[in-house]
Amino acid sequence: MTVFMMPIDKLKTLCLKYREILVYLIVGVLTTIFSWITCYIAKLFLDPEMALENNIINTIGWISGVCFAYPLNRKWVFGSTNPKIFKEFIGFTASRLSTWILELLVMTVSVNILNIRYWIAKIFIASVLVTILNYIFSKLMIFKKKPTIKKKTYV
Repeated sequence: MTVFMMPIDKLKTLCLKYREILVYLIVGVLTTIFSWITCYIAKLFLDPEMALENNIINTIGWISGVCFAYPLNRKWVFGSTNPKIFKEFIGFTASRLSTWILELLVMTVSVNILNIRYWIAKIFIASVLVTILNYIFSKLMIFKKKPTIKKKTYV
């Protein structure tokens, strides 16, 4: 049965069950668009044919993406109420930095050693791996829910 043939109640149940992952993917698409627009604007002032300026353009895009993604992930995806926002942001940035380095490594191996086409490697290997790891880091380390302690009641 396809999604289009599924009863509305069942579709609602699935959406509620996987809400966090669905919203995470939507925020990820918005972040990617924002980052690409930032790169496009930076490219108006810098020359991507020059290696250093190309790295600057991509770094500006990455920084803008992280700054855009943090508040959306904090509020919409994970519903964080942690009062230590700066510490949480630093952890978020550190985790994204680690996956950015991993992406550079994956892209180097995929494109320069294994001779996989750039966009195939970027979309189907690096982006998938980075998206999964970013979600895991965010869920388990950055925005983890503190266990609630139930008070014992004495009768």
